[in-house]
This record gives sequence, C-alpha cells and structure tokens, in this order.
Amino acid sequence: MRIKPRQHLLSMWQALARHSFTDGVWSWDERGGRSSVADAERLLCLLYPATEIQTFRLDAPDTTQPDVSAALRDMGDATDIPLKLVEVLGEFMERHRRGTAPAFAGGHYFAPADPTRELTADQREIDVVDSYSMSVSLCLATLGFLKVYRGRTGRQSTLDRIERLRRDTSARLTAALVGLLRSFTVHVVDISSEEGHALARLLGRNRLSDRQVAERFQRRFTSLRAQITESIALGLSADVCDELRNENRMFECGWAWSVVRGAAEVPLEPESAHIVGAQPPGVALPVPYLHFTVVALDGIIDLLSDHTLVLGLLDPEQQKLADGIRLRWEITQQYWSAVARFEEDAWPLEDIPWRTTAEQSESEYFSLTVVSIVVHDMMRRHTTDHDLSRLVRVMERLAERGRITGGVGHDDPAIGLHSPGVTMRLLGSEALGPTMTWVMTDFSTQLLKRAVQLCSLSRNTASDERLLKLAESVLDHVWERRISQGEGVGLWDDVQAVHPGSPARARKLSWSITERVAECMVAAHVLYRQPPIRSVQLSVPAREAISEAAHLLGKEQEDHPAPGPRTPQGQWISGVEADLRRARALVDRQPGTALALALGVLARLDTLARARSTDREV
Repeated sequence: MRIKPRQHLLSMWQALARHSFTDGVWSWDERGGRSSVADAERLLCLLYPATEIQTFRLDAPDTTQPDVSAALRDMGDATDIPLKLVEVLGEFMERHRRGTAPAFAGGHYFAPADPTRELTADQREIDVVDSYSMSVSLCLATLGFLKVYRGRTGRQSTLDRIERLRRDTSARLTAALVGLLRSFTVHVVDISSEEGHALARLLGRNRLSDRQVAERFQRRFTSLRAQITESIALGLSADVCDELRNENRMFECGWAWSVVRGAAEVPLEPESAHIVGAQPPGVALPVPYLHFTVVALDGIIDLLSDHTLVLGLLDPEQQKLADGIRLRWEITQQYWSAVARFEEDAWPLEDIPWRTTAEQSESEYFSLTVVSIVVHDMMRRHTTDHDLSRLVRVMERLAERGRITGGVGHDDPAIGLHSPGVTMRLLGSEALGPTMTWVMTDFSTQLLKRAVQLCSLSRNTASDERLLKLAESVLDHVWERRISQGEGVGLWDDVQAVHPGSPARARKLSWSITERVAECMVAAHVLYRQPPIRSVQLSVPAREAISEAAHLLGKEQEDHPAPGPRTPQGQWISGVEADLRRARALVDRQPGTALALALGVLARLDTLARARSTDREV
C-alpha cells in the first residue's frame, strides 16, 4: 500500500479517540498496573503529530481542519479538544509522581526473567530510559502546544490550568534530562576478557585476530577516546578514564537501561533541585544497551531540533543540561557508526545477526538497532550513495529475515521477533529482587521508520525506489496487524493477523507499537514535504524541449499575432506562455515536471499547426 501519512494518521486518531474517550471523559488504562512509558506513548500518539505537522494542529481551534475535528469527534468539537488535552496532560503529570517529584517508572513493562516469580513493588517503580526519552518528546510537544494555545484563550480559569500544566511539564522535562545524563555510560573491556573476545569477534568477523582488532580499534578511536577521557562534562570516574588510556582496553558507550549504579548527582540550581526532588541512586550496571541507546537518541533529536530552538522551549537550566546531553549524543553516534562500519570492505553491520557484548546474545533486532544509529548519523552528516546503497541492502535482508517480505513457515523462529519479541535481561535489577527483563516487539515499525528516514536522505533515484518499495512492503505488514475486533479496534498490535502461528496474547493492544506507527507517519510527512530527487538525466531533454517550445511559440506569435488578450486565441496563447514560464522556473528543481510541461506546450502548438495545415489544404 502507498504511504499516505494524513489518511493513516486520521484513521489512527479516530480509533484512539473512540477507545480513550467515553462520553467525552478520558479513561486511563490500569490493567497490569501503571506505566509512565505506556501513558506517555499513548499521549504522544495525539500530541506528536499535532505539534510536528502544521495541518494537524490542535492548539488553535479556529484553524483546526474539518477532517481533523471529525476524526476526534469523540473528544468534542474543535474548541473542546485543546481543553481536553490540557486536562488529560495534567492528569498524566499527577499520575506519575513520587511524592512531589516526577517519576519515570517502567511499571508493567518490566517482566521477571523467571515467570514463576513476581517482581517487587520497588522493582516496578525503577525509572527507565524509555520513560526519560518519551517524557522529553512529550514535554517538548506539550510546551509547544501550550505556548500557542495560551494566546488563543482569554478565560482566566483556563489560563490558570495552562500555567500549572506548564510548570509541571517543565519540571518533568528537567527531571528527564537529569535521568538521561545519569544513565549514560562508557563500558571499558579488556581484550583478554570474555567481553573483549566477543567485541573483537564482532569487529574482526573471524578474519582478524583479537590483537589485530585491538590495534585497529586503537587507531580508529584515538581521537574519540581522547575526547571522552578529557571531557570533564561527561563526569566519568578517574578509574574509567585511566582504563580508557590503556591501549589494551576497548570500550562501548551509550545508555544503560536506567540510572547507572554509582552515577554522580547532576548539579542543579536550588530552585530546580527542589522541583526535581532527590536524585535516586543508580541500579543499572554501567553497560550500554543498543535498544535503550536508540530510544535515548530518538528523544534527544527532539530536544536538539530547530523547532525546540525557535520556540524557545528550554529554560536556562534545561539548556545547560541539553548541552551535556548533546555531547553524549555526538560521542555515541560517532562511536556506533564507526563500529558498524569498522572495516571498509566488510562492515560488521553486514554480518547479520549482530551479537551484543555484555549478554553475548544475537538477533536481527540488534542489527536493526545499529542500523538506526547509523541512520541517525547519516541524518546529521553527509553520506555517500555507496554507503547508502549498502545500508539499503542490509535493511532488505532484515525485512526478509524478519519475515516481513518473503514467505514464512508455521513454526518459523523469525516470528519471535514480533511475538513474543526479543527479551533483554536488565543487568543490576537482581539487586532488588528477581532478575528483570525488557521485551522489544517493535522490529517492524522501527524498520519502517528507518526506511522512510533514509528516503528523506537519498538523492539517488535507484536507492530511493528500493527504499520506497521496502517501506511500502513493511507498511503492508504493519497495517495488517491492526486490531480488527474487541478492545482497541483500529489500533495495534494483532501479530496473529499476519503470523497465525505466533503465541496468543491475553491483550493485543500495544501503545508502544501504536506510538511507533505515529512516528512513522510523521517521518513520512517530512519525506513528502521535501522536494523530489532531481534527475540529472532529465535536465538535458527538459531544457531542449523548453528551447524548442519557446522557438515554436515565438514563430506562432510572429506568423499569427493574437487579436487581443481577451479573445479565445489570446487566452490560449497566455496559457501556453504561462506553462512555458512554469517549465523554465522548475527545470533546475523538478526537471521531470518541466519536461512534461514543455512537452504539453509542444503538443498544443503542434495541434494548432496541424489544424492550420488542414485549413490550407481545404
């Protein structure tokens, strides 16, 4: 199916409003317990498109478009919708507090590694990086929404609620930024250790010895290693910095699953420190996870966007925190992008599946998370068509191996990527009770988002066609997984609709997958807002056709001058001239369109010439 972001988003909004509102009242989902991640994902399904796509705006009731109002009619009319959003967002801020401080608990998204055991209440209350990242995106969207809506209402009671929500949102944003800073880690490994061997095998692809890999690693990451060890802003311990200076050590960097054990508190101004509350001690071992690193990077992109800068959404304290996060963001992208392409002639990324260092588990999902980081890096730095083409091949193979394209057997183990998903043990969680796990089921939506984002980067028609074909195939798969009956009709995620052999789930509705689909549609909107790829091959025939059309039009006006601009012939000539001017204006940006316009002019002039020739013969 073709990617139609507007149509698909309106369909999602209609289903979400129908599910969430009963007689105009929002119903929070308490089954399984609370999760700040699930609640943030649910609200982002509405607020993210509404703040990223101009035609989906909900903050100015007088400009809300009719089809948007129709999709959200269960919330009320265009005037009711922003008021309801202020109310629901205020409830979210109140629901996820620990005392008076913002809380970022994983809740029911955490699961025990041993299904016969139950997690403790304290374990379910542990903050998680997914919640930090989702809260950054949600808080920025909320602040942008309130900034506009505040100027569109004069009712004092509404203005008071807006101001209270703004303060709570700003406090949550500050706390989320602090959490992201304290969850970043650099993990140093000895080449002779089990983890060192695993990393060396990954980079060397069984073609280089551990020692050769260590030597090349040292050369490849000399400048980045120096940047990490010399940066006071990273707040690394002296022991870690000393380990990094040892040439027999390799390292990984990125985000752990929660605040790292032993992480120092982030210094804040007294007022901010009071609002954020006590900074909890870390639980996670200082080991980066690919999944949580990608999730963090997605939220940080919103934090560092031009939209955030232009609207002035950050206060001075938050801007200082954002600067620290930017440094970690840049280091992480440089590191993983270099690791993925460690050897020019044979990328480790092309050796599917990727194997993690800490847990030493392998999965196509981990390959896709590395692809995601490379895409992030390509979006901020120039990339070559050659690198892009290689990355497209990796994504096509992942789609095949994930049984999104190609055939699938009844008991195909690849179905496990989608259901029950890829499970990660959360190292360090055993200190508070049973070992905790985190399950990732977003393989298909993540693949769709990265394919669409790469389409935005591609300036090569061949790669663009391949990416668009891949994206449409993945969208077919994702769209078939909408729930067709029962709770959450029109939302996601019914994996059995595509893979009947997948395990049955007690509850199909997943706000995680639904929110990822919304992200994909926003990415598709960004894609369509860009100019099309300029075809160099079409530029020459377009210019030649324009030249020929201009010459023949000039001849026509010389031989048969129009009697006047208001006559049918004069209006016909004006139309031809307008098309020719349009073709000339577009020839550098859209040579295909310019060629079509010029050919249309030539066809019309030839029709006129043939008509005159027939008249003379008669």
